[in-house]
Amino acid sequence: MAYTALNPGPMTRASDRVSQRLGWLLLAAGLLLALSFLVSSYQLQLALSVGGLTAACLAALSRSLTYLHKRRRDQAHDALAKVIAHDSAFAFFTDPEGEIIFRNQAAEARYGKSEGTSLAGELRDILANPGNVLYRLQTRINAGGTAREEIVTRQGSVRISVHALGRSGLLWRVEESTATEQPSSCAAMKHVPMLTLGRNNVVISLNAAAREMAGHRITSLDRLILDPPLVSGTVHRIQTEDGVVPRLATCVPAGVGKSELFLLPAPRQTATDDAAAAFDALPVGLLKLSPNGVVLRSNKEARALFGDTCTNGKQLSDYMEGLGRPLTDWIQEMASGRGTSHSEFLRLTRADKEVFVQVTLNRISENGQTALIAVINDATELKTLEAQFVQSQKMQAIGQLAGGVAHDFNNLLTAISGHCDLLLLRHDQGDPDFSDLVQINQNANRAAALVGQLLAFSRKQTLRPEVLDLRDTLSDLTHLLNRLVGEKVGLDLRHDPVLKPVRADKRQLEQVMMNLVVNARDAMPTGGCIVIETGMKVLSEPMRRDRAEVAAGEYVSVKVSDDGIGIPPDKLQKVFEPFYTTKRTGEGTGLGLSTVYGIVKQTGGFIFVDSVTGSGTCFTLLLPASELELPLEALPRPAIEKPIIRHGEGVVLLVEDEAPVRAFASRALRLRGYTVLEAASAEDALKLLEDTSVEVDVFVTDVVMPGMDGPTWVREALKSRPDVRVVFVSGYAEDVFRDSDARIPKSIFLPKPFSLSDLTETVHKQLS
Repeated sequence: MAYTALNPGPMTRASDRVSQRLGWLLLAAGLLLALSFLVSSYQLQLALSVGGLTAACLAALSRSLTYLHKRRRDQAHDALAKVIAHDSAFAFFTDPEGEIIFRNQAAEARYGKSEGTSLAGELRDILANPGNVLYRLQTRINAGGTAREEIVTRQGSVRISVHALGRSGLLWRVEESTATEQPSSCAAMKHVPMLTLGRNNVVISLNAAAREMAGHRITSLDRLILDPPLVSGTVHRIQTEDGVVPRLATCVPAGVGKSELFLLPAPRQTATDDAAAAFDALPVGLLKLSPNGVVLRSNKEARALFGDTCTNGKQLSDYMEGLGRPLTDWIQEMASGRGTSHSEFLRLTRADKEVFVQVTLNRISENGQTALIAVINDATELKTLEAQFVQSQKMQAIGQLAGGVAHDFNNLLTAISGHCDLLLLRHDQGDPDFSDLVQINQNANRAAALVGQLLAFSRKQTLRPEVLDLRDTLSDLTHLLNRLVGEKVGLDLRHDPVLKPVRADKRQLEQVMMNLVVNARDAMPTGGCIVIETGMKVLSEPMRRDRAEVAAGEYVSVKVSDDGIGIPPDKLQKVFEPFYTTKRTGEGTGLGLSTVYGIVKQTGGFIFVDSVTGSGTCFTLLLPASELELPLEALPRPAIEKPIIRHGEGVVLLVEDEAPVRAFASRALRLRGYTVLEAASAEDALKLLEDTSVEVDVFVTDVVMPGMDGPTWVREALKSRPDVRVVFVSGYAEDVFRDSDARIPKSIFLPKPFSLSDLTETVHKQLS
């Protein structure tokens, strides 16, 4: 019986039928009297007249009886209305079809005074399916003319009673009650057995329904569940006082080390009202699925996770994605018993926000038919933490790879550019091979710059930090930046008048700004404006953003914004990854922003990006403000003439494990007139120094070598030769040996790749 439609009441239809009968009787009476005047036979006239008068009398009598019946009915309704007017319960008088004839004052205050509605429509906001409840009550009216039922909802309980008032209609009373004490999130379901479990499934407490089901106090879960281990969302065999019964076990976290176990009726018994109420009110998402993935039923928590868009009859794949294969295949495998993975992490296809869920499928049998129960838990926070961990591991792995590749490349580039320098010494500009050698040298330098970007990303480059005023630094850079952006793009600098200094490498910071400005320029192919804005940002408490936590303190903020094409949301988190670029082949290497990221991180700062597709992008740098004061400009000092030391006045011990690098360095130093002693390892160098007759002025040694490293053997050698100067060379950053060991006295660092002049000038400075 449909209570949701507004159907006319039976009394209205009865009045219509009486009116129709009166019309037919009056019409018959008129026809008979008219015919009596038309016929010539006296007997026939008499018969027709008697018939017409009889029909008229019957019509008058029926009209009188209808009037009397309506008057008595109205009097009964008035009396009933006076009786229930001040009833504290919500009282409704309806016809047998459920249409409300009148309601008392309490019902008007609770549900309003709308007319022409059905009782099922009024109760829809407190009951999930009021039509079925009202129909069930109406069919259960006993010989005494009454029926009542109490329905438990999440907000409390609703007691509904119905009284049959003859043929006039039905009197309904609705009483709502809310739970005043809620010791747990499921207190409204006191009829559902609930156990509070501690670690190792120790039973801490039971509610009244659980104690009644077990028949005695239990302390261990294995005395209740006969088929351990406990698996949430599956049907278990439960030992009760009356025997073994199947129950659907559902576990919900209830704090640190605690959980609440609900023992619901088995799915084949969910047709009962208690099971239906418990299924809908359980504070964990539940879905009932067909073997082909159609949603048959969903509870309130599942609908909340899906954004209230979950509709019965639709495919589960309409709401989830991310399995890597069709979701229906997984569901069908589980339904057929061939599936091995009961649980999967999936992403909901919600447009408002990103939500990840853990879906656990369990096969059940209901009335001989196979179905699936899906337990859905919100896993957004877990997946966010996992993404942060994966991102951290990925960046660390890429950084280590970049550092290792950069070291090997630096050795190769040192040999290439070094031998190219040697060849250039033997060719002048008029030589046909001179231009080819210049090309080799320039490309080797470009490769060295690329390797430098890798080192910047992996935060393994050597920084020369100093206290800087960003206003002065950016002002000095403005001329170069204007040349970079071209004529179609404008550049606007906005400075905070009160700006604290920062401690950073000026050269590297300039590279950061140039990379950001070039990216902003490329994002505006038709022209626009780039705004560089500096300011102070004070954090009174730590700030969490984009998987990073910025500690409280003072920061100098630098924003580089454009009004270009923007970055799509799915690519926004990848822009700092090396070799990732949205530009076409030949337009970029994908190392610009990764270099920026590495430099900013190595400086101790943070970088964030905000972008709206079609509106522009803004990169924000947060650099820790320095408490050190800016250095005063030093007054010019009179030049002091230093003794000139010519090349070739000294003995150099060259220790390098890479043969091509050692060959180039040895030839370069000998060309400058130095005496060069070569060693392929630290052990060979120490063995050579055992001869006290060997005089050495400078050690030129690689830092990282097989066996003993550079700093270790140098310390050993300086014990007997304390006055020898040291030049360390390495493809790694200077921190490789600076942070691990104390600084070697009278030493200097020369990063690879170095040219012929770099090497000879460094040795010359050490000797002077």
